[in-house]
Amino acid sequence: MANKLEITLTRSVIGRPEDQRITVRTLGLKKVHQTVVQDDNPAIRGMINKVAHLVTVKEQ
Repeated sequence: MANKLEITLTRSVIGRPEDQRITVRTLGLKKVHQTVVQDDNPAIRGMINKVAHLVTVKEQ
């Protein structure tokens, strides 16, 4: 596995359940098409799996 993950918010959180909104915010994403770089660890992977339909992920 890579050391870093590039996570991009590709779909809006409008109309999504509150837990998904909180997960997206916890990943560091605020706006659509914003990209953040996070460490690759099980906690981040779990958050990505929860909102996989809203984000795209690239390994660095």
